[in-house]
Amino acid sequence: MSDWLSYKYFVYIIGFAAQILFSARLLLQWIQSEKVKRVLTPELFWQLSLIASFLLFVYGWLRDDFAIMLGQSLTYFIYIRNMQLQGSWIKLPKFLRGFLLIFPFLIALYSFKNNQIDVERLFRNEDVPINLLIWGSIGQIIFTLRFVYQWIYSERKKESSLPLGFWLLSLVGSLMILSYAIIRKDPVLFIGQLFGFVIYIRNVFILLKQDKVLKTNS
Repeated sequence: MSDWLSYKYFVYIIGFAAQILFSARLLLQWIQSEKVKRVLTPELFWQLSLIASFLLFVYGWLRDDFAIMLGQSLTYFIYIRNMQLQGSWIKLPKFLRGFLLIFPFLIALYSFKNNQIDVERLFRNEDVPINLLIWGSIGQIIFTLRFVYQWIYSERKKESSLPLGFWLLSLVGSLMILSYAIIRKDPVLFIGQLFGFVIYIRNVFILLKQDKVLKTNS
């Protein structure tokens, strides 16, 4: 019993560490944006995103939560691409870049070789009914689409930026994941999304005000 509790606390520590980093990136971005009254995209935002995504992917795997793993798998490489656009990716040691690039594939390969155990764990988890799994996965997909949108937008501008559509998709996806976390009784997801939700709303207001000022000046 004590070993099980120790393992459970270890898993939660990984999850909370990931959410703290996710929250730190938003807090950093929000503070810097508030100073200049426009939405900024600091280099550290993407660096913290990648580390947090790595940890949350591990957390999802240890918690047998496919919805979490799906969301992190889809955004992981977009974080790397934004680091490339800002020039911070090349600053990392080669061995670290190599490990970060192949990490999701290593987990997928491990799961495939143990499919009788791991796939069963992911899709037939008694704590996550299929309807809830679908709802959480849709929320994660919408939450992830914000980074797909941001990636396409940034590729067109040839610079890393966070447009209005990114924050609107963040709000919708965050609401769905919040409800998933409440039903799933997952404190890691709940606390992380609750903090982010406030900043998403604030960034929407900053961008709307910024656009209004630009239109007035033009």
